[in-house]
Amino acid sequence: MSYVIRPARLSDAPAVTELLNQVDIFETGRPETDPTSVEADLKHPEVDLARDSWLAFDGDRLVAYALVWDESGGERLDADHYVLPDHQEAGQRLFTELEARALAKARENGASRAVVHLHLHSEPTLDTGLIRERGWSVVRRYHVLDRPMDPAVDRAPEPPAGVRLRACADEADRRRVHALYQATFADHFDFQPRTYEQWLHDVDAETLDWSLVWIASTEEQGDAGFLMSRNDRESMGWIRSIGVLREARARGLGGLLLRHAFAAYAALGRDTVGLGVDTGNTTGAPGLYARNGMTLRYAVDTWETVLS
Repeated sequence: MSYVIRPARLSDAPAVTELLNQVDIFETGRPETDPTSVEADLKHPEVDLARDSWLAFDGDRLVAYALVWDESGGERLDADHYVLPDHQEAGQRLFTELEARALAKARENGASRAVVHLHLHSEPTLDTGLIRERGWSVVRRYHVLDRPMDPAVDRAPEPPAGVRLRACADEADRRRVHALYQATFADHFDFQPRTYEQWLHDVDAETLDWSLVWIASTEEQGDAGFLMSRNDRESMGWIRSIGVLREARARGLGGLLLRHAFAAYAALGRDTVGLGVDTGNTTGAPGLYARNGMTLRYAVDTWETVLS
C-alpha cells in the first residue's frame, strides 16, 4: 500500500486526537485522549516537529503517528507510536523513522547509543511481533486503575490532628509541588529530573486547573505530600501523580489526599476517577489504591530498544 508520510504540524492536533481516540476504542473500548494533551505533546520544548514527528496517511486518512523527544540530554529518549490495526506497514515505516532520529539525537547529546522507551497498551493495535523482530522488548508494566464516584459516599475526609490540606493557589505553591514531585519520584523507574520550567510544560500548566492540585503538610515536617489531578479527560477525572516524602510515609497522607480527590471529583459530577501505577512500585502505592477501592481497568507496557 502507498502511504504519504510527512512531519506533524500543530494544526494537525485535531486529526491526531481523532486517530488516538480510534486506537483507544480498539484498545480500551472508549475514547481516552483529549485535544489539550495532544497539543501539549506537539508543543513539547524538546521536540522539533519537522524532524521529530511523523504522520502516515492512506489517502486523506491519518492511519499512524509517531513522536520522539529527549528529556535526558543523554542516551535516554522517549517515543509515542500509534497505528490503526489494518495499517501495520505504515506503522513499521514510522518505526524506521523514529529509531533513526532517536539514535541521531542521542549522538547529538554525545552518547554512543540511544535507549528508547515507548508505552503501549498490553493488547495494542500495533502488531508487537513486528517490533520484537526490530529488537524491542518489554521492561516494565503499569496498571491503569479506576473507581466509580458516588457523591453520597465520597465526602471530603477530615484531616487528622496536625495535618492540613490546601489547594495549590499561587506560584510558591506550584514550586513546592514541583519540589515534592522531584523528591518523591526520584527513586522511581525511569525518572528524569526536570527543572521547574520543564516540569510546567510536562504538566501542561497553561491549561491545568490548579485548584485540583493539593498539598498535604504536617506540623513536624511542613509540606510533605501532594496530589496532582486533571479534569479535562472526557472519560474520567485523572490523578496524574501522588507522592509523599519518605520520612512522612505511614501517616496516612497518601490515603487522605486520595480520598480528598475522590470527594472533589464526585462533587464535580464525575462518575469515575482513574490513575496509573507502576506494578514494580516499592512505596506501597498499589496497596493504597486497592484499599481505597481502585481496580484494574487495563495494563500498559514499557517497551525498550537499544540502538547503536
